[in-house]
Amino acid sequence: MVIKVLFICVHNSARSQMAEAFLNRVGEGKFFTESAGIEPGVLNQTVVKVMAEIGYDLSKNKTKSVFDIHKSGRTYDYVITVCDPEAAEKCPVFPGKVNRLHWEFRDPSSFKGTELEKLEFTRKVRDQIKEKIEEFVNII
Repeated sequence: MVIKVLFICVHNSARSQMAEAFLNRVGEGKFFTESAGIEPGVLNQTVVKVMAEIGYDLSKNKTKSVFDIHKSGRTYDYVITVCDPEAAEKCPVFPGKVNRLHWEFRDPSSFKGTELEKLEFTRKVRDQIKEKIEEFVNII
């Protein structure tokens, strides 16, 4: 049986995109994974760069709306929100009977600093998400 997972956050431009990519590869064959946001934005190019560093090509990904996914009638076994504490009140809730999890990760889009500092910060978030995905795959 394939386990269906939806990752959601505010813009679907960084954290949920990384989580989707990791679970699709790490859990290949065991999981069907998608991601979406409450206010779909523009794909974060720093995220695209740091994911490419480790062999993930997100450059053609599009941001998606959680409302469009809900309207399509798709259902999931797990809905995992990946918002940070500052955005928790905006982090979307997907309706229906589903296992809900919340994983807190800082938003790479909100980080201020030099380009190098942004890359370093985003790498840390990337690695935290990858670690959490690996834990999830091992317990499910």
